[in-house]
Amino acid sequence: MKILLAEDDRRLARLIMRMLENEGYRLVLCEDGDTAFDRALEEPFDIIILDWMLPKKEGVSVSRELRKEGYQGAILMLTARDQVDDLVQGFDAGVDDYLSKPFEFKELFARITALGRRRSFLYEDNWVMIGDLQLDVQHHMLKRGDEEIQLTPKEFQLLVLFARHKNQVLTRESILQHVWGADSDVTMNTLEAFIKLLRKKLDPSGEKKYIQTVRGIGYRMEKE
Repeated sequence: MKILLAEDDRRLARLIMRMLENEGYRLVLCEDGDTAFDRALEEPFDIIILDWMLPKKEGVSVSRELRKEGYQGAILMLTARDQVDDLVQGFDAGVDDYLSKPFEFKELFARITALGRRRSFLYEDNWVMIGDLQLDVQHHMLKRGDEEIQLTPKEFQLLVLFARHKNQVLTRESILQHVWGADSDVTMNTLEAFIKLLRKKLDPSGEKKYIQTVRGIGYRMEKE
């Protein structure tokens, strides 16, 4: 697995590189956001590890601009910011997962392993209707009429999961397992942030509640 590491703390970067290379990963190091953005578009990487506070271009800006360019690879953000609003900002920029500083190497390794094991799902239909929305599973596209709604890879996986289980209550644990994987230790704050973003994209006006909260259990997508 090939990893792009964008980290300007040289001591931390050397430690991460040594530990991951000992596990058999190949790493490329960038010390600023501009360089990381350019390298990510120049050559393929399985995972990009971005520090939030990078010189020249913040990690969250790198992620947002890569997604605008159509980048589909996994992005892991390293940051001391772990409040829901911070998570929302990062996930809205296309980040797949967070790791809060300081962290232990075994936790970093677990996150990388989980991202590397992205699940692929098979579905019987290519198109799924969600109210006035059309979900194109095959081409990873969501449309309202002729307007395309931009979703990050994780938002898309979440929406497909809900669409395939309309009117069924999905527990938070089952959602985390299906979208992030059984080995992931993604927090409930992460899921809450993704749900918040997905709701806003599905209905910016807030008039239609496509995804309902089932208090104490999880979430449900209502049948139309």
